[in-house]
Amino acid sequence: MSDKHPPNHPDARTRIDKWLWAARFFKHRTGATDAVDGGKVKLNGVAVKPSREVKAGDRLDITIGDDVFTVIVRDIAEKRGPASVAQQLYEETAESIARRSEAREMRRFAATPGADLHGRPTKRDRRQIRRFTDF
Repeated sequence: MSDKHPPNHPDARTRIDKWLWAARFFKHRTGATDAVDGGKVKLNGVAVKPSREVKAGDRLDITIGDDVFTVIVRDIAEKRGPASVAQQLYEETAESIARRSEAREMRRFAATPGADLHGRPTKRDRRQIRRFTDF
């Protein structure tokens, strides 16, 4: 295909799952591969396979749990390094940062599911449950 380039070369490329792992979005490369296979990662707005190569300037939309990161690839790394190096591999967009902080605030003020439930159901609760389950 193409010649191998050093990581900071403008034409450098690497597999998307390897880059996600090196940029520390996932603890294990298999987690990155599973996320790409599951459609949780989009390259320039398109779902891709884990073997697809990324290069500097590509846009990635990464969904991890409830958070969606939109990042621009700035550099390529073949190996996983310290967090300080990993943070230099990408730049998160301002819209992504704002969207994630707004979602974090909404989750903080939302009631946790089941917060109103305390212990075992009462006799009254059991009767209501039976009404729904016994026909």
